[in-house]
Amino acid sequence: MLESTTLPGPIARKDMTWIPSGTFWMGSEDFYPEERPVHRVTVDGFWMDTHPVTVAQFRRFVKDTGHVTTAERQPAAEDYPDAAPELLKPGSMVFTPPPTAVPLDDYRRWWQYVPHADWRHPEGPGSNVGGRERHPVTHVSYLDALAYARWAGKDLPTEAEWERAARGGLDRKPYVWGDEPEPGGRPAANVWQGRFPWENLATDGFERTSPVKKFRPNGFGLFDVAGKVWEWTRDHYTASHADSGRELAPTSSCCVPRNPVAPPPDADEAFARRVVKGGSHLCAPNYCLRYRPAARQGHTEDASTGHIGFRCIVRDTGEAGS
Repeated sequence: MLESTTLPGPIARKDMTWIPSGTFWMGSEDFYPEERPVHRVTVDGFWMDTHPVTVAQFRRFVKDTGHVTTAERQPAAEDYPDAAPELLKPGSMVFTPPPTAVPLDDYRRWWQYVPHADWRHPEGPGSNVGGRERHPVTHVSYLDALAYARWAGKDLPTEAEWERAARGGLDRKPYVWGDEPEPGGRPAANVWQGRFPWENLATDGFERTSPVKKFRPNGFGLFDVAGKVWEWTRDHYTASHADSGRELAPTSSCCVPRNPVAPPPDADEAFARRVVKGGSHLCAPNYCLRYRPAARQGHTEDASTGHIGFRCIVRDTGEAGS
């Protein structure tokens, strides 16, 4: 179980939303195998950032601490024994759409490792974040996100905490807004419209990320928990919930796991894999229908891309507004 973090005062709750304690059904049987089995989980109440950490917020952190992100550091050859020498440079993964339709069996057709791409240069050298101060920060690894959270006196959520918050009280619904992928025939989140990865219709108004709070919040008042950017969680990734080390007892109210977190794997890896949640602006029904609260993927702690960000929480045993 993770320790609580006590907020120093009301000012620290700015731009945070109270998520009440509760029991919910975690996972889904209707989409991808890693989301199974559905099981009941209880989490205590906590405060969560109302929206993903923005470029402007991350810039303040870097200015205050001098933090150098994973993407800005020289990779160690011993950590990447199979990497081509020309790729052992500071950089990050950048989405580069092909000009026409391509088979969807190899992500390298649309993802490229771009030297010197980082949070300040999201598309690589020559790009910048001017005008994107209120967009979610991207090209941040789990290690960068955790460093920011500690600087802010916060933490990263567990997978269960994140999913409880993202559902907004709509238990067992496929989307954070309910049952329909596009309620009223309009995009409800910053996601991909068209045929991925080459045809981006951008009917949501954005080809890449959008500023935070451009779409309606969920039932708890959280913005952008679907689409926009994947978000890091504390849990180590497993192929299914049944492999996560949790005791799954979906029918027994006396045995519902409380505040669970998946433990580290037994294997000794250079970089552990962590769960990311929420999908991104690159999620499309024809390829990655993962802008849903149950959806989950795994990324190594050092991974940074143009579609992964994060938000923080504070585990506070007090009542909302106290």
